[in-house]
Amino acid sequence: MTRVVKTGNKAAKARARRRSAPKGRKSAKTKCGIAPSVTRREAVSVADLQAQLERRTVELDQALEQQTATSEVLQVISSSPGELGPVFEAMLENAVRICSASFGTLLLYEGDRLRRVARMAAQNVPQSYAPDQETPPHFIVPFDGAPSLGRLVETKALVHIADIATEYPDDLIYKVAAARTVLIVPMLKESELVGAFAVYRKEVQEFSDKQVKLLENFAAQAVIAIENTRLLRELRERTDDLTRSLDDLRAAQDRLVQTEKLASLGQLTAGIAHEIKNPLNFVNNFSALSAELTDELNDTLKAAALNDKLREEVNELTKLLKENLEKIVQHGKRADSIVKNMLLHSREGPGEQRPADINSLVDESLNLAYHGARAEKPGFSITLQRDFDANAGAAELFPQEITRALLNLISNGFYAATRRKAEAADDTFEPVLSAATKNLGKTVEIRIRDNGVGISPEVREKIFDPFFTTKPAGEGTGLGLSMTHDIIVKQHGGRIDVETEPGAFTEFIITLPRGDGTASGQRPE
Repeated sequence: MTRVVKTGNKAAKARARRRSAPKGRKSAKTKCGIAPSVTRREAVSVADLQAQLERRTVELDQALEQQTATSEVLQVISSSPGELGPVFEAMLENAVRICSASFGTLLLYEGDRLRRVARMAAQNVPQSYAPDQETPPHFIVPFDGAPSLGRLVETKALVHIADIATEYPDDLIYKVAAARTVLIVPMLKESELVGAFAVYRKEVQEFSDKQVKLLENFAAQAVIAIENTRLLRELRERTDDLTRSLDDLRAAQDRLVQTEKLASLGQLTAGIAHEIKNPLNFVNNFSALSAELTDELNDTLKAAALNDKLREEVNELTKLLKENLEKIVQHGKRADSIVKNMLLHSREGPGEQRPADINSLVDESLNLAYHGARAEKPGFSITLQRDFDANAGAAELFPQEITRALLNLISNGFYAATRRKAEAADDTFEPVLSAATKNLGKTVEIRIRDNGVGISPEVREKIFDPFFTTKPAGEGTGLGLSMTHDIIVKQHGGRIDVETEPGAFTEFIITLPRGDGTASGQRPE
C-alpha cells in the first residue's frame, strides 16, 4: 500500500505539472528535434555577422585604396625630385577619385593670393567643370568672389561646407562650376599657410571623416614636397655657386700665374733689350764711322801713285766695303727700333701722349709681332701685306698703348690663320695677314685682316669680354681683346668693330680720332 501511495503521489505531481504548463504549447521538440526560437536567434546573429563582414570589407577596401593612393603619391614624389607638377597632379587625381568628388583644385598661397597650380575633374564629370577659363587662375585678397577661400585664409583651418549654395550663394565655385558640397584643407608649414587642397561635389553630400583625413594627409605630403623642392633648389643653387666660385678661383689662379709670367717676361725682355742695346750702339756707331772712313781712304789714295788697274780694284773694294757698312747701319737701325719697341712694350704705365705717325706705328707693330712669332715658334710662316695710305698722317695718342693693342690683334690674326692652315685638308692654303690705313679726315682708320678660321656669331658677342678666350688652356688669358677694346675706346675715345665670316676671314677695324690732347691717359686695367 505504501508503494501505491507513492505511485499515486507521482501521478498527482505529473498531473499538476501538466496543468501548470501554458495552454496550446506544443512539445518542446519538433520532428527534427530543434527548437524554433534557437533557429531565429542564430539566423539574426548570422545576418549581423554578414553585415559586419561587409562593412569591414568595405572599410578594408577603402583603407587599401587610400594606402595605395598614398604609396602612389610617395612614389611620384621620390621619382620627381624638384618637380612639383607631377606630384600635385597625382595627389589631386587620387583625392578626387577616393573622395568621390566631382572635381578638385590645388592652390598655393603667395602673399596676397591663392594661385591654382593643378585642377582635376572626375572621370564621369565633364572637364568643363574645372577649366582655366571657368574660374580665375588666382584669387586675390579679400577674395570677394570666393568667400570660402577667404574663410580658409582667415582661419587657416579646414573648411567643410555641406551646401555652399545656402552659405555662400555668391561664391564663384557655386555660380560658375555648380559645386554644392565643399571641402578645403589647408596646407600648413609651422602654422603658416602654404596652400590648400579643395574638392567639390555637385550634389549635397558631406565628405566622410576618413575622406577628410586622407585629404589632410595629402596636404601634409604636399607641404613636405614643396619644402623638399625648395631645399633641393637651394642646394642646386648653392652647388652652382660653389662650382662657379671654384671655376673663378681656378681662373684667377691661372691669371695670376700668367700675370707673373708676363711680368717676369717683361722684366726679362727689358733686361735683354738693355743688354743688346749697348753693343748694338757700338755696331751702329762704328759701322757709320767706318763708312765715312772709306771716303777718307779714297781721298788719301788719290794722291798715291797707282796704276789704273790697281786703282780700279781699290775703288771697287772701297765701294763694296762702303755698301756693306751702309747695310750694317741700315739693319742696325732696324734692330735698334725693335729693341726700342721691346723696351716700350715692357715698360709700365701708358707712356707719353704725343703725335705719332700711324703708318710707322702699324709697320713697327707688324715687324715686332712677326719676329716675336718666329722666335716663339720655329717654322712659323705667314705672308704680310701692307696697304698704307700715304695721307694717313699722325694722330695724338699713346704710342705704347696703341702698339700693345695692335700686337694683340696681329697675334690673334697669326693664330687664326696658322690654325686654319693646320686644319686644312690640303697644302694649298697660305696664311695671310694684311694691315691697312686710311685717312678719314678728323679720324684715321686701321684695318687688321687675316684669312683664318673666322669667328662664330655666338663667340663674336663675347670676344671683348674680360677673360673670354677660345684658345686652349695655357695659350691665352682672355684679356687681350678686352684690353685692346679699353685702349681704343676708353683711353683714346676711338671705336673698334669686327667683320668676320666663319671659315673665311676676320677683320678688325679701328677708328682713332686725330686727337687734341683730350685722350684720357688712363691705362686699362
